[in-house]
Amino acid sequence: MNRTRVVRWLRVLLPLLALAMLSVLFLFSRTGDTESRIPYAEVDAEAMARDPRVVAPEYAGVTEDGASLTLRATEAAPGNGGSGSARDLRLDWLRPDGLRADLTAPQAGLAEGAIRLDGGVRMTTSTGWTLDTQSVEAATDRSRIAAGDGVEAEAPFGALSAQRMELAPAEEGDSSILNFSGDVRLIYKP
Repeated sequence: MNRTRVVRWLRVLLPLLALAMLSVLFLFSRTGDTESRIPYAEVDAEAMARDPRVVAPEYAGVTEDGASLTLRATEAAPGNGGSGSARDLRLDWLRPDGLRADLTAPQAGLAEGAIRLDGGVRMTTSTGWTLDTQSVEAATDRSRIAAGDGVEAEAPFGALSAQRMELAPAEEGDSSILNFSGDVRLIYKP
């Protein structure tokens, strides 16, 4: 009988004790500054609606002759007629023969199956070449990178300058050729 009486009292006292503990928690809790904890973006919504863009886009593909392309940019915006533009672009180009070219440019555009990098392009190859030019056009359907606005190059054997440059596969075999043309000047450093 004694045990039954204790259980009846505990059935009443334990919920009351839990209610008292919760009340104390709410009464003595600190007030939080909810305004500073909620993050708000500092963007102009109307400008974003007028000029849609993608942040940190990445594109990867393979050309018909087996070269793999990987494009990365900090920001890209669609254009009219299937064209578009991008900022701070990096193009990684890898041929099946193992030749790698890494291109960086501050801006680029995409039109008619080609990527045009502008604003001062730097290209480095896995064979030790470093090329600087104003603009470069890279084909997306085949292995071809070309520049026609003057090229300054550092090669493992010296310095070179030319009006035009083209990196494309050789007509026979699986190798690639880096072809310079138009007022080519070479300073050989043995």
